[in-house]
Formats: sequence, C-alpha cells, structure tokens
Amino acid sequence: MVVTITTAPMSLGELLAVVHGEQVRLAPDALDRIAAARAVVDDVLGTGAAVYGLTTRVGHSRDVRVSADEVARQQEWLIRSHAGGFGPPLPAPRVRAAIAVRLNGIARGGSGASPAAAQTLAAMLNAGVHPVIPRTSSVGAGDLGQLAYVAQVAVGLGRAELDGVELDGGEALRRAGIAPLRLEGKDGLALISSNAVSLGAAALVVEHAERTVPAADTAVALSLEATDGNPSIALPVVAAAKPYPGQVAAAARLRAELAGSRLLDPDGPHSVQDALSFRVSPQVHGALRDQLAAVTAAVEVELNAAADNPLVDLATRTMVSTGNFHPMVVAIGFDALRIAVAHVGQLSDRRMSHLWDAAMTVLAAGGPPPAAAAPGLQLRYPAAAAVAALKQLAAPATLDAPPLDLGTEDHATSAPLSVDKAEEALGLLDDLLAIEVLLARDVLAVTGPPRRLGAGATAVLRLADEAAGGQAATPAAVHAALRLRFPG
Repeated sequence: MVVTITTAPMSLGELLAVVHGEQVRLAPDALDRIAAARAVVDDVLGTGAAVYGLTTRVGHSRDVRVSADEVARQQEWLIRSHAGGFGPPLPAPRVRAAIAVRLNGIARGGSGASPAAAQTLAAMLNAGVHPVIPRTSSVGAGDLGQLAYVAQVAVGLGRAELDGVELDGGEALRRAGIAPLRLEGKDGLALISSNAVSLGAAALVVEHAERTVPAADTAVALSLEATDGNPSIALPVVAAAKPYPGQVAAAARLRAELAGSRLLDPDGPHSVQDALSFRVSPQVHGALRDQLAAVTAAVEVELNAAADNPLVDLATRTMVSTGNFHPMVVAIGFDALRIAVAHVGQLSDRRMSHLWDAAMTVLAAGGPPPAAAAPGLQLRYPAAAAVAALKQLAAPATLDAPPLDLGTEDHATSAPLSVDKAEEALGLLDDLLAIEVLLARDVLAVTGPPRRLGAGATAVLRLADEAAGGQAATPAAVHAALRLRFPG
C-alpha cells in the first residue's frame, strides 16, 4: 500500500498506515500547491517586506531585520539553535507520525516550504530514516525543538536510526540514497514550525483508546456474569431514553457480550438493581466514547490545517503572522479524555470490590479455596495503587506552562504533556481492566459449577484462562488478558 498525499484531507487511518510502515507519495496537485506557496515566499523576498522568520529574526528579536544575504543562513541557524530536548528518544512510530504530519501540513500550502523540503521528508519516511528525537522538549506552541532534530537530519546533520542502527544524519541519508536538503528561505522555519510531534502522538493515543474502549465493556460483561448482575442497564429502551451516541454504542456492545447469558432469563439476576459501578457503566463508558470522538475530530482538523506562522495565503499572495500553531482544542480535549478514562477506571476498581466480596463470601462459608493461580485476587491491591495513579493523571496539564522568551511567548498549550499523560492513563486503564477480567475469572472459579455465559463473556473467559496459563500472573499475562479480543 502507498499512501498518497493530495490537497484533500488526510484521514487518521492513512496517517496511521504511514506510522506503521507504509510508503508515501506526493500527488501532483499537492506538489503544485507546495510550489505555488513557495512562489509567494520568493515574491515576498523580492519585495524586502518585513516577514517574521523570513526577513526578520524570531522570538524576542522579531523586529530585527535580516539582510538578503543572511536569509538562507538564518534558516540553518533556526534548525541548529532550536534543537533542544532531553530524555529517551521517541520510538520509531512516533517519529514517523511526526514526519508524516509535517509533510501533510506542508501539502496544505500554508508553509511556503520548497518542494525539495517536502520530497526529502517523504524520502526519509520511505527509506526508514528516523531522526533521533528526545522525548521532552515542547510546551505545545509549536514543537520547534523536536522538529529541529528532524530538520537537521534532512540537511545531513544530527543523528538518525536506519535499519536498527543509530548513525550520523548525513551517513543515514547516504546509505538510504537521499541527497541532503539545501535550505532555501523559509525552509528551516517551515520544517520546525508545527505541532507535528504532538499531533502524531495524539493519533497514536486515539488508536490505543479505540482498542481500550471495547475492552472496558467486555470487563463489565464478565463482572456481571460473575456477580449475577442485572443486564437491564443495557436495554435499548434505556439508551433511547438518553441517546448520547457513546451511551447507545456502549449499551449495544454490552448486549452483544451478554447474548445468550442466563442473566437474560427472568430469574437470572440476583437483584432488581445493582451497585452504581455496574448500573452506570453504559453512561460512563459512553462518556469516554464521546470524548474520544471529540479528540479524534480535533486531531483530524489539526492534521489537515495550515497552521504555519507566518502563513502563506495563496489567494492574496501574502504572508500573515498567525497563532494557528496553538493546538488548544487538542490540548484541552486530551485533558477531558483523561478525566473520562479515570472515571472508567474508578468503576472498574469499584466493581473489583464487589468481585472480591463475592469470592471472600464463598471462602468464608467454607467453599473451596482458589487454585494456586488466582491472578485476579493476587492483583487486587496493585489495582488499587493503579487507580490512585490514574486519578492523579486526570489533573489538567494545559494550565501549567510558564511565560517564556522574556514574556513574548507568554502562553502555551502543554499539548505534548496532555497527550503523553493520556497515553499513560490508557496504559493504567488497560491494567485495571485486565485485572478485573482476571478477578471475575477467579470468582467464577470459586462460586460453583460452570454457568451459561454470554457469547462475549465465554470468549473472554477462555482467553483469560489461556493468559493465566496455570501460573501466577505476570505483567505479560495481565496484558495478554487485556488484549484478549482487541489486539493492537
């Protein structure tokens, strides 16, 4: 498969295909638009007008003019001076995501980058030349520092990974058969003036969340089976009475997991109404779905936006200073997403208390002790530690960036932090849901003979048995139980 970048919007699916190794191609219409934007930059350079980052310096020195013979040198200075960060390098999928997002952004025609700059990024993706980018750098007002590492490799500087080996950027390009980019006016700024690192990471978080959301419904279904819960919470009439799209989807998924269960018999449930951690799961899981839909839409807008500063306006053939580099909707959206994730985790944790009580009640009445491998019971307390951490991650990230550059850059979105915290929160929720599944499995093992379970619960229970494997649970077994039916 080859993902073709055109002037039409790129889908998240197309972006993720590139992230996972597919080739890219710039369509003729995209190359034409890039060239047209570049012609505007050349025209503006010819007038000598003051344009930020092109004929002026940047940041606090924005009103200091740059002479004509300094224009190209400033572009190289930008990618050298802005490369700053620390911490472990980003994994290859996030690097590929960042390059693909920036390439698609250049194809919108607002950056004024040269066609050669775009073609170099495409060649790096296709050859697997992955710049070494430190994890911590950006405050979410353009990922300048991290993208400078990408730009350095594009011109033959910096460090890159190729075929599992870290090399000097120039050597990586040579081995890949890519000529180093020669920077022209605006190329340096166009390569770094983007939130491509944050947005690429956001797309990967969306992909992760889409795997976790249905797993949460599966965990509820198995816990209902283990505690003889009441399935009325998922009836269509309930969802229709308050038809949030997410709640409707959560209820439908829960019904599918319970199809064929004895709980659907008139005498199946033990009570007319369960604790809230069971009863409101469609509402809470629905809220997570709706928040995920909101952030997905925001990421798609940013992915296909011309968010450069200064922005090339092809209609008027001018360059305009903007604040479009501020991904505020994405940053706030991921703050909200983490709150929704935390609520789903809270419900899971509180359902575990009911599962624990069910198991302890049987044991206190003289029932048979669980087998040596009872990973859910063993992990109940670690689950409580995880839910405490999940609550801390729900705190907002977007209000914490300090003023920078002598007060000139006096607001930032903290989008990278918000997105990274969302990925961490989803990992903890994965753990909690896995432990809930394993604990429900343990309860079913100690509370009597096999029962008639729903189709989904039967499948997840079988896979949980395989994940536990007759041994004490390990982290690998827990995650295997989590991804029972939703591999990523």
